[in-house]
Amino acid sequence: MDSQENVLGQEAQLEEKKAEETAVNEEQAAIESAAIPETPETPEAPVTPETPENPEESPAKTYTSKKEVVERLRELAHGEETPGKEEVEYLKTVFYKLHFAEREAAQKAYLEAGGDPDKYTILPDEDEEHFKAEMGIIKEKRAKVFQEQENEKQENLKRKLDIIEKIKGMVTSPEEANKSFQEFKKLQQEWKDIKAVPAEKANELWRSYQLYVEQFYDLLKLNSEAREYDFKKNLEIKTRLCEAAEKLNDEKDIISAFHQLQKLHQEFRETGPVAKDLREEVWARFKAASTVINKKHQQHFDNLRSREEENLQKKTALCEKVEAIAKEENKGAADWEKHTREIIEIQAEWKTIGFAPQKMNVKIFERFRAACDDFFGRKAEFFKDMKSRFAENAEKKRALVEQAKALQDSTEWKATSDKFIALQKEWKTIGMVPKKLGDQLWNEFLTACNKFFEARNSANAGTRTAERENLAKKRDIIAQLKALAEEGADDVQEKVQQLVEQYQAVGHVPFKEKDKLFKEYHEVLDKLYKELNVSITRRRLDNFKSSLKNMAERGADALDNERSRLMRKYEAMKQEIQTYENNLGFLNASSKKGNSLIDEMNRKVQKLKDDCELVRQKIKAIDQKNAEEE
Repeated sequence: MDSQENVLGQEAQLEEKKAEETAVNEEQAAIESAAIPETPETPEAPVTPETPENPEESPAKTYTSKKEVVERLRELAHGEETPGKEEVEYLKTVFYKLHFAEREAAQKAYLEAGGDPDKYTILPDEDEEHFKAEMGIIKEKRAKVFQEQENEKQENLKRKLDIIEKIKGMVTSPEEANKSFQEFKKLQQEWKDIKAVPAEKANELWRSYQLYVEQFYDLLKLNSEAREYDFKKNLEIKTRLCEAAEKLNDEKDIISAFHQLQKLHQEFRETGPVAKDLREEVWARFKAASTVINKKHQQHFDNLRSREEENLQKKTALCEKVEAIAKEENKGAADWEKHTREIIEIQAEWKTIGFAPQKMNVKIFERFRAACDDFFGRKAEFFKDMKSRFAENAEKKRALVEQAKALQDSTEWKATSDKFIALQKEWKTIGMVPKKLGDQLWNEFLTACNKFFEARNSANAGTRTAERENLAKKRDIIAQLKALAEEGADDVQEKVQQLVEQYQAVGHVPFKEKDKLFKEYHEVLDKLYKELNVSITRRRLDNFKSSLKNMAERGADALDNERSRLMRKYEAMKQEIQTYENNLGFLNASSKKGNSLIDEMNRKVQKLKDDCELVRQKIKAIDQKNAEEE
């Protein structure tokens, strides 16, 4: 064969060696990836550019359970035949897909049942242990077969070297060439029957063999019919090989086409020469068909590497997203849940992206998993702390429930009402508890409150008629005050004082009318006081000063006793004012009822302050009287 055909042989052998090295590396990565089942996502093993020996057979059988997968692996591990790589890879992919689906379903069911996320543990899986054991057996079996194949290649190499030496001996004895022709044909057939040899020796071995074969043919002095018959037969074989190589262009699976082409190359090399004038033509045809397949094969892996680089960029971007989310501040459970949903969406997107380049595939996954683990680890710690706070809050609310239950049967309406209001305010200051428990505690607390207030309302039902009568009386007094404001009589001051005393002597009015009545009453009083320059406090103080003379005449101790009484009253009023002001600080004015209660308490405080000032002035008047007596 000429130099061009030798070049083709070298090119084919290099392509074949490259494909074999890629397959070995990727198979190793795939096997290693099976040893990481505990992670949320097993790092993907690169796609191996290898197809089944029989393209019509496909391992893509449907498996519905892990036990079916393990059973098939057991058949392969303990069967006579060597397990095919593609089927083993397929079984591994299906097993872990089912395995992770079961794990996620179990975790979801645990959480939906109210389980504690930080206490969830992944239980050992018996099917996975069986899977790993059978995979180990298969790995050992394949390794053993691989070693046997290597040993067989070495033996084949020795046999082919021996054939070359025999043909070389024929070439060096030209006179025996014709006699040795049949033996030469047997050696050629034996050469064809010997299978693969070590890839690094294949080209050199082929060149030596072809060199001595051609030399032998050149020395042959056969009759032209025998020589022409041999050339014709070889031409038919090589023509068929050319047609088969050209037909590979229609093969959709380029990997399968490439491997089929290698077999055609092997057969082409082992076929003897054709007539000298046809050698160039036959060779050019076969080379052209081979070049088409080789270019497609190269383009396939170029595209694969390009997609893997794109996948690496996409996965790097997802890593950066998760890392950015993990760095964000989470102020409460809502923030944690929001960021959890975002990360789960990113994880789902990650699963849709194919493999990254082999040298980066595991590294990028470890980076992604580290960012996710960091986030979910801190989330678990947060909810663990929150659970502790929930427990403390629950204890506080239970204590308030017990206090409310202890007060629910009390008939001290005013004092107990104040206590219930204080308990309700304190309840609002306590943080959250789990919803189910919180609803239960609130219902118990509310039931106790309602029981008391319903009893109080029932007890006070008889007072409503009296309150309506008091309302009519107070409206009549207000009408009289308005009339005085219009008349302007000389004794207005005395009449105003009388009406004020009558108004104050009237009892409670309906609560819903209270604010309106109070406002109307004070508006007319303010008008009268402004116009007449009359102060009730001043009038009372003047009356008190007038009575001091009579009091002094009753004895020297009368003034001192009155002063002591007034001092006690003064201190008591100051204490009462402080109590009211403290209570005002706890009231919530967000409702109409709350506003009304605050206004009423403010009026009471102001009245107490006015009365307190009057008492202080009375004490001062006694001190002045004592000074005059001395």
